Amino acid sequence: MTAVQYVQTFTIKLKMTDFGEILRNIGEFGLFQKITLIALCFPNFVQTFLYASFVFIQSDPDRHCSTDWILSAAPNLTSEEQLNLTVPREEDGTFSKCEMFVPVSWDIDTIREYRLNETTGCQDGWVYGNMLYKATIVTDRFGRKRATQIPAVLLSVFTVTTALCPNVYLYLVSLFLVGFGAGGYRVNSIILSTEWIGTSKRSWGACVTQLFSAIGECVLAGMIYGIRNWRLAQLITAVPLAALIIYIWFIPESARWLLSRGRKEEAKQLIVKAAAINKHPVSESLLDKIEVNNSVNNEGIKIIFKSSLLTRYFFIIILSWFSVNLSIYSLYLDMESFGLSIFVTQLLYGVFEVPSVLLSMWLLDIFGRKILFIATLLIGGVSSILILAVPDSYAISVTSLAVASRFFLIWAGSICMVFMQELFPTSVRQTATSLGSISARLGGLLAPLLNLLAMYHSVIPITVFSCLTLIGGFLGFLLPETKRKELPETTEEAERNGQVSPTRRTTTSPHSYSTKM
Repeated sequence: MTAVQYVQTFTIKLKMTDFGEILRNIGEFGLFQKITLIALCFPNFVQTFLYASFVFIQSDPDRHCSTDWILSAAPNLTSEEQLNLTVPREEDGTFSKCEMFVPVSWDIDTIREYRLNETTGCQDGWVYGNMLYKATIVTDRFGRKRATQIPAVLLSVFTVTTALCPNVYLYLVSLFLVGFGAGGYRVNSIILSTEWIGTSKRSWGACVTQLFSAIGECVLAGMIYGIRNWRLAQLITAVPLAALIIYIWFIPESARWLLSRGRKEEAKQLIVKAAAINKHPVSESLLDKIEVNNSVNNEGIKIIFKSSLLTRYFFIIILSWFSVNLSIYSLYLDMESFGLSIFVTQLLYGVFEVPSVLLSMWLLDIFGRKILFIATLLIGGVSSILILAVPDSYAISVTSLAVASRFFLIWAGSICMVFMQELFPTSVRQTATSLGSISARLGGLLAPLLNLLAMYHSVIPITVFSCLTLIGGFLGFLLPETKRKELPETTEEAERNGQVSPTRRTTTSPHSYSTKM
C-alpha cells in the first residue's frame, strides 16, 4: 500500500465517530441516562426481599413432636412435665424437634419410675411454640431490552404466585422461577443502563443498583419485624413490581448494542431522543459518522477463550465473584449464631451496605478499579477470618467483624460487575457478565452446604470462604486498570484494554499521519 493509500484509509477512519464521542456530545450522564438508570434500578429495591427474606419467611420455629397420647394416662400434666417424659433431649440440652419416645400403655406412675428410652419419629405431627413469626413456610406447608423485559415479567408474576402457593412443592417451583427472573433482570438491567452512560459515571450502573438493594435491606428488617407473615410479606413485595410491568416496555434499547449488530438507523433514532431529553442536540453530520459493525460476530463466548489474556481476566473475575457471594451468604445464613437479634443484624447489614456502595461510587473514579478490587477482597477476607479469633460469647465483636466483612465484600461485588463489563467487547459483554453472575449465584447456592460442614468443625466454613476471598484479592494484581477508558467494542480493543486514547479517531490529522510513512 502506497503512502497516498495510507492517507486515504486514515482519512476515512478519521471521519468515523465512536459511541464514546457521541455520549460526550449528547451528555455522558444527563437526564436521559438518569431516568433510565433509576427506572432500571428501582426493582432492585425489592429484589433484596426476594434474595434475603427467606431467612425470615422460611424460619424454622421452635417445635416438638405432638405427644398428647400421655394425657390419657395423666390429663393434668403440665407442658414442661409432658415434654420431660415424652421427648428426648439433644446434646445441647434442648428438646428434640424431630423425635419422641415410643408411646406405651403404662400408667403415669410407671412411666415416671422407669422412664421411656426407645425413640421414634414424630407420629402425630408437631406442636409449635414461642414462634418468632406468626406464619412461616414451615408451618404452612434477547438484545438488552428484551433480555430485561422477559425476566421482569417472570419476576413480577412469580413473586405473586409464591405468596399464593398451597403447598411446599409449588412454592419451591415458584421460588425457583422468581430467582430465574430476578437474576436475569439484575444482570441485563445493569448492562443496559451502563451502555448508555459515559466513562465519567460508568461505574454508577452497577453501584446505583447495589444502592437500591442496600436500602431494601434496611426496609426488609422493619417490614418483616412488623408483619411476621410470609404470605403478606411476599404480596407487599410484589406491589412495586406491578409498576415495573407497566414502564419496562418504554425503556430504550442499548444504542451501543444496536450499532454492534449493524442497526445504525435504530441507534440514530435513540441517540436523537437521548440528546433531546438531555438538551444537547446532536448534528446530523455527527450521526452520519457513527461507526457501525456490519459483520456481526456470532462466535459468542468463544471470543474470550481465543485470547489467553481475556481468558485470564475472565477466570480471575468469576473466581473472585464466586468467593464474594460464597462469603456473603455463608455469613448471612449464619447470622442467627452471632448472638444478636436477627432483626438487628439484618438492619446493620443494610445500614452499613449503603456507605459501602456510596464509597464505591466515589472512590472508583478516584483510585480506579484495580486497587479497590484488591483492597476490598483482602480486607473482607481478613475481617471474616478474624471471627475465628473471637469467642462466641462476644456477640457484639463477632457481629461487628461479620458486618465489616460484608461491607467490603459487597463493595468487591460491585467492582466485579464493573470489571466484567469493562474488560470484554460489546459482542460478548452480556454473556460474560451473565456467566460471572452465575458464578456468583453458585457461590450463594453452595453457601448453606458449606455451613453444614460446621458439624465436623466450626472453623471449616469461615476458613474456606475466607481463603478463597484472599486468593481472589491476590489474583487482582494480574488485572489491568480500566478507569475512564472506553468500553471495548472489539477483541483487539479489549486486549489493548483502552490503552489508546478515547479520542483516538479525532485527534490526529491525515497530514501528520502521512509524514510518518
